[in-house]
Amino acid sequence: MKIIYLILGFLVLGLTASPYPGFAAELTTPPSSDSSASMSLPKEAGSLEMSMASLETTGVEEREETLADPLEPINRAFFVVNDRLYFWVLKPVARGYKAVFPQDARLGVRNFFSNLTTPIRLVNCLLQAKFKGAGNETVRFLLNSTLGLAGFLDPAKKELKIEKTEADFGQTLGIWGLGPAFYIDWPLLGPSSLRDTVGFAGDLFLDFRTYLFSEPIFYIVRPFELINETSLTIGEYEDLKKAALDPYIAVREAYHEYRQGKIKGK
Repeated sequence: MKIIYLILGFLVLGLTASPYPGFAAELTTPPSSDSSASMSLPKEAGSLEMSMASLETTGVEEREETLADPLEPINRAFFVVNDRLYFWVLKPVARGYKAVFPQDARLGVRNFFSNLTTPIRLVNCLLQAKFKGAGNETVRFLLNSTLGLAGFLDPAKKELKIEKTEADFGQTLGIWGLGPAFYIDWPLLGPSSLRDTVGFAGDLFLDFRTYLFSEPIFYIVRPFELINETSLTIGEYEDLKKAALDPYIAVREAYHEYRQGKIKGK
């Protein structure tokens, strides 16, 4: 029975990791490319060899940045499942929720849950030697948990201009030099990689909600958090999907670009 609870807890905890409503906002804008600059002909005469070498180097770099997808048939099947769940279940519920609760209230709920995950960001900041970020997370937690009414308000950002430092264990592993290995589109959890899956599992130990997965309230709080977050991001996944010839590839590449940007500190 404990094993069943653990599996259910892993899945429900991972619901809010679904990137369809979450990370698409940063990815609907096509990434800027420097390839035109690197592929332009040099001004100096007689430098055809240099130009060809530049093209070859660019091609190698692009191949290295591509995320392997040996499980593509399975991933595509799970992509369809997640897509249907979003449009048939999650989005309608989130739209109804949005119609009832004003945006300020929903932003307050987002702030509250973000405050709860401070230990994840704090520990990973330390593991990444981002000591300023760790200090900021400590100050933010203390201020927002008290003056911010248990985190529903964000006086640390509003009054002191202290921004949240995004950090997770998958990002930490990437900074330590571990590559993503290959792409995985998990049912319910959405896009990930082997590295980020391991990182997600590691972050569970820093999330106090993990230790409540056998409590009935756990299975109410996590879906509520997902619905609230989706209500604030409706349209982002739709825009990404609408602009893509192949939505599966678009989400895969967008996810990889997003994670690489986080690892590089962008």
